[in-house]
Amino acid sequence: MSETPRPADLIVFGGTGDLSMRKLLPALYHCDRDDRLAPETRIIAMSRGGLDDADFRGKVDAEVRGSVPVDDHGTWQRFLGRLHHVSIDVGGQDTEGWSRTAHLLAGHEERDRIFYLASPPMTFGPFCRELHRAGLVTPVSRVVLEKPLGRDLASAQRINDEVGAIFDERQIYRIDHYLGKETVQNLLVLRFANAFLEPIWNSLWIDHVQITAAETVGTPGRRGYYDHAGALRDMVQNHLLQLLCLVAMEPPSRNDRESIRDEKVKVLQSLRPIVGGEVDRFTVRGQYTAGECDGVRVPGYLDEPDSTAPTEASRRVETFAAIRAEVKNWRWAGVPFYLRTGKRMPYRSTEIVVQFKDVPHSIFPGSAPNRLVLRLQPSEGIRLHLMAKEPGAGEVALKPVPLSLSFAETFTSRVPEAYERLLMDVLAGNPTLFMRRDEVEAAWRWIDPILHEWEAQGTAPEPYPAGSPGPAGAHELVLRSGRYWYEDDLA
Repeated sequence: MSETPRPADLIVFGGTGDLSMRKLLPALYHCDRDDRLAPETRIIAMSRGGLDDADFRGKVDAEVRGSVPVDDHGTWQRFLGRLHHVSIDVGGQDTEGWSRTAHLLAGHEERDRIFYLASPPMTFGPFCRELHRAGLVTPVSRVVLEKPLGRDLASAQRINDEVGAIFDERQIYRIDHYLGKETVQNLLVLRFANAFLEPIWNSLWIDHVQITAAETVGTPGRRGYYDHAGALRDMVQNHLLQLLCLVAMEPPSRNDRESIRDEKVKVLQSLRPIVGGEVDRFTVRGQYTAGECDGVRVPGYLDEPDSTAPTEASRRVETFAAIRAEVKNWRWAGVPFYLRTGKRMPYRSTEIVVQFKDVPHSIFPGSAPNRLVLRLQPSEGIRLHLMAKEPGAGEVALKPVPLSLSFAETFTSRVPEAYERLLMDVLAGNPTLFMRRDEVEAAWRWIDPILHEWEAQGTAPEPYPAGSPGPAGAHELVLRSGRYWYEDDLA
């Protein structure tokens, strides 16, 4: 039986922004609909919007209601009743906004206080300092930090220092929504609750691993942000490295908040550094040009509409990145991990492909290596590709046949969105699926030399047409070792 939810005040800084309206508020509504929020729990949005409670509730009713299944008018009204808004200008002289916040929270010091910073990382330190100055941080407070946590190791350490000066490490929840996806949870169960996989989950049986996050969208209206982020910071440093850790980690001693995170840190610390001249050999960066995506003609990155005028940074930023990584330990020695992410790809999909080695001696022509494919989106599921005989008389003809687990087809219950799971973990005080400080900094420590080499070169990324699988260099990256990307799995 699940525990009774504790009353909480969830304060969302940036509460009227895109992330809040598209992800956080719909996720919280689903939690409310499933009776996973205590009756007293409130959701307090903080922004510079100049709204009162009624204005904010009207905005949510107009913008969020259409994206969630409101089949119970009473439940929706109950959810709207939880919502409050405080206008505030962090970093300014807005003492009135903090006074209103303090008045709203007064008398509820026993409740869990969750401060969710759905805002740019440069605001994390100032916001936490002003929270402390206003006397709003209690022993049962927690703070949630959205990605990206900095632009490099130095900035990540600075943010961690600033937030850590106000909150203990146990109170800090660095969120990566990929870790809340159902397939990621099932990867841990698949590995550590099924005995047949462990004996073959190593370099003796696995040839290589591919981790791909492909998007069909571009960056219309967002080039100002993306010019200073790029695919390596935006996707590889957090999402893809987190997935690599879950594939490569050793079995933890127990399923608790620190054991899993300990093993993930060990993987990051075991990554072979890519430095100097090796960057050109083991990494590829690209930028999309005009092409056809999803049957529609789309512009290149430099010509995206509703964006700031392109700058020199625009011409150098990568919208595609591919890396050949290696985990230098006994389990994975010699097994390449290929990481790939890109915008304006021909498909939208995030998948992990674990290819096993071929049989030592094949007695059948046409055999192919087995593959385990874990799909995170768009339709979550797991497929194990095995060789089977095609029906018919005469010669034996082999065909790869998938054994499939589709979550939508197998389980009748609704699959929760990643943010639902993670928000409930924050409310429950469970940090297992959140990144620890040493984990974030270990990831940046590996990424930094690649970033520095790319920036030192000062050259433009390799162009690739929108709607294509990426630049030619990405295919050469795997072809050099006689391998290829599994486009058929991703399409």
